[in-house]
Order: sequence, then C-alpha cells, then structure tokens
Amino acid sequence: MIALEPVGVVVGGRAEPIDDDWGGVEAVIRLDGVSFATDAVRGLADFSHLVVVFRFHLVEESEVRTGARRPRGNPDWPEVGMFAQRARMRPNRLGVSACALLGVDGLDLRVRGLDAIDGSPVLDVKPYMREFEPEAADVRQPAWASELMHGYYRADRPPTDAGP
Repeated sequence: MIALEPVGVVVGGRAEPIDDDWGGVEAVIRLDGVSFATDAVRGLADFSHLVVVFRFHLVEESEVRTGARRPRGNPDWPEVGMFAQRARMRPNRLGVSACALLGVDGLDLRVRGLDAIDGSPVLDVKPYMREFEPEAADVRQPAWASELMHGYYRADRPPTDAGP
C-alpha cells in the first residue's frame, strides 16, 4: 500500500473538467502551510515552468477504465489501452501536467496552463528542467494523439466540453 498526502491544492481556474483550451487558464497551487515553510519554495521563482502531479479527485472508482477505448469516444481514432493515453479515468487517477509558473507568493504558486481543476489535491511540484525531457527529435506519437492535443492548450477561443 502506498499512502500519499497532498502537498497542496489547486485553487481557482476551472471548476469543471472540460477538455481543451487550457492555455489561458490561471490558477494557484496553494501549498500546505502546516507542513511547509516558505523556504520549501526558495529558488522556485527562478524557473519558468513547473511539473505538477495531482489527483483527478472527481473521478469515482466506478469510472476508472483499464482496457482499450477510443480517446474521447472518437470513432476516427483507434482503440488504445489506458496506458497509451492520458485520460483522467486512469487506475490511480493521477495527472501530470507541465505549466507556466507566473509567480510565487509565500506558499501560493500562480500558474497558467495547469489542466487540473479547482480543489484538485496536488501530490508533488517540481521545476521543469529541459534536461529531464527527451530530445525533441527523438519523440514520436501517432497522428490521433496530435489531433487530440491540437486545441488542448489553446487560449484564444472559448472552452468546449468534448467529453472524456
């Protein structure tokens, strides 16, 4: 058994898990002031982006999927296993997101582009360091994934709910 305690919570941003258009969404990651002092974030403001691990807290156990499915139910895309997609109804209901760090105010981290909703428990926050990511030339993905992600971080149009 692995027991994780949240290090903080997402405050603000979206209240509903709407797909797409996350690029302009701003929120605050409020770190737990009982567990952490401000020295826990010393130096963090020197980074432009964060990697955030959070829990999809509104996904019920009964909604978890483990087998293959068509992402967003799109009949034009192939059935792929849960580990070949980033859907929220994953076995442990964990999300990982890279987002822009706009500022640090005490234990409040102002971010943009975090695709977690208001109230999401935050399990970890790390600075984004490009050296931890693979060389872009080495990255490959199927066409359906590029189609799915086309509008995910767009910020220039109103959000739509395309479903899970």
